[in-house]
Amino acid sequence: MYSSTFKIRKASKQDATLIFDFIYQLAVYEKMESDVKTSPEELTKALFENQYAQVLIAEEETKPVGFALYFFNFSTFLGRPGLYLEDLFVDPAYRGKGYGKALLIELSRIAKSKNCGRMEWSVLKWNTPSIEFYKSLGAKEMEEWSVYRLEEDELKSLAQLG
Repeated sequence: MYSSTFKIRKASKQDATLIFDFIYQLAVYEKMESDVKTSPEELTKALFENQYAQVLIAEEETKPVGFALYFFNFSTFLGRPGLYLEDLFVDPAYRGKGYGKALLIELSRIAKSKNCGRMEWSVLKWNTPSIEFYKSLGAKEMEEWSVYRLEEDELKSLAQLG
C-alpha cells in the first residue's frame, strides 16, 4: 500500500494556491483547462471563509501529492446527508501507490462519522482507469441518472423569470 511517510490532512487557508494548482492539473488531465475560471483568492473565500466545501491534502513526507474536495448534500429519500466528492486528484508521479484509495477511505470515514447514507461523485465517461478503480472499490454506476447543469448565463436568465 502507501508508505509510512504518507499522511492525509485537512487543508488550511494557506493551501489555497496548492488547491488551485491541483484543480488546474485535474482540468488538464480531463482536457478541460479552459473551463477553470477560479483563482486562489476565490478559493480562499469559498473554502475557508464561506466554507462551501472542504479539502483533504495527501502528502508523501512533506510533499503534497493529491487532494480531495468534497461537500455535503442531502437525500430526501434516505432522510440523511450524503458526501459529494467534487474532485479527486493524485499527481501522476504518485499514482498506483494507494494514495487515491487512501483519500477515498478517509472520505468514507468522514461520511460515516456524519451519518451519511451515501457518497457520490461524477466521472467522465472516457476516463476508463478511474472508472475501473472506482468499481474495484465497490462503486456502482448510476446508469439511470443523467447530470443536468445550468451555467452562469442560464442561471441569470432563469432567475429573472417570473
